[in-house]
Amino acid sequence: MAGFSARVATAAEAVRALFPETPLQENDYLSKKTGARILLKREDLTPVRSYKIRGAFNFFRKALAAGNKAELFVCASAGNHAQGFAFVCRHFGKKGVVFMPVTTPQQKIDKTRLFGGEFVEIRLHGDYFDACLRAAQQFSEESGAHMVPPFDHSDIIEGQATVAHEIAAQMPGGEDPDILVLPVGGGGLAAGATRYFGERQAATRFVFCEPDGAPSLHESLLAGKRVKLPAVDNFVDGAAVAEIGREPFRYLKDFPADSTRLIPENRLCATMIEMLNIEGVVLEPAGALAIDALKDFSRKELKGKTVVCVVSGGNFDFERLPDVKERALRFEGLKKYFVFRFPQRPGALRDFLDLLGPDDDIARFEYLKKSARNFGSVLIGIETKDRRNFDALARRFDEAGWGYQDITDNEEIAGLVI
Repeated sequence: MAGFSARVATAAEAVRALFPETPLQENDYLSKKTGARILLKREDLTPVRSYKIRGAFNFFRKALAAGNKAELFVCASAGNHAQGFAFVCRHFGKKGVVFMPVTTPQQKIDKTRLFGGEFVEIRLHGDYFDACLRAAQQFSEESGAHMVPPFDHSDIIEGQATVAHEIAAQMPGGEDPDILVLPVGGGGLAAGATRYFGERQAATRFVFCEPDGAPSLHESLLAGKRVKLPAVDNFVDGAAVAEIGREPFRYLKDFPADSTRLIPENRLCATMIEMLNIEGVVLEPAGALAIDALKDFSRKELKGKTVVCVVSGGNFDFERLPDVKERALRFEGLKKYFVFRFPQRPGALRDFLDLLGPDDDIARFEYLKKSARNFGSVLIGIETKDRRNFDALARRFDEAGWGYQDITDNEEIAGLVI
């Protein structure tokens, strides 16, 4: 049997039937910002705007070549695997059923339906990927449909590794990257890329990045075994997986836990807005993970290095943009929320407004309740152009004797009232 790298090369040649290799682009903006040579592997430019089509195609290709006669295929996905699966179902003329969480962005549902056409049926189940996966597995057992896993299979890993095969061929001067930054959800891409470059005996350093609210690889590496998280933050829907895949973890288990970077969701939003406004690149949250991870490196650490960031997906639903902008502003310290004890008297609002600076703007003003006959609790959201303005604003509030509480970073209260 051919070695892993040879099988990946075969898979890469076969997937050319669907799309040309995605570009490896040097990004001047990020390079100047970090002091390194930053190259972006643009997996957001595949036909389904993510790398997931690679694994799905390789799985189908090998299953059909082995004589699989299944009339129905099934998958579970938070969105990107579903789109790749649907595209491949139509390519091979095979019927498929896609299970997606109810919380999947509508844009991903619509695109999955578009790519699959008459060959694909979509079923929404559960709030999180893991509940959706259990439903798909049960359907597979009951119907005899052939399960196409999103990451936990050797053929999926082999297909995702074609990303690494292309990077190796596209690297300027034929050299290997000094650092390869890989987003991690279930671990299929990270497993394939590390094994591929490992077989090349490359000196490449691997950095894995996960959402702070879904650190399944990080926790598993700390424990020395796969750990299932009791809960995940579903904001980074393309990487919000409660348990790293069994097969991927076999390849990743020997990496130290500090090879992972946990990316704060609000900071990630700031990166998405930055890339959209400055570079005109539309990224979904999971697709921005590797770029955002650059913020965790010191300039000294990156100086003179060639760094490849895998941009894993661009399936962004613009209905989410207000939430992304909100989170980005809060992370950058340009928006804060306060609960004020507001006096119930004529002129109180004017007195409050007079305390605001020229760059301060009220974005939200809402009475919560009357806490006493003469006072009421008011939720006030304030945006400004410079985070330092809030220090001056707080001094003016205190000097004027206003009673208030900053709830911006109080997740318990903010989650209820904002």
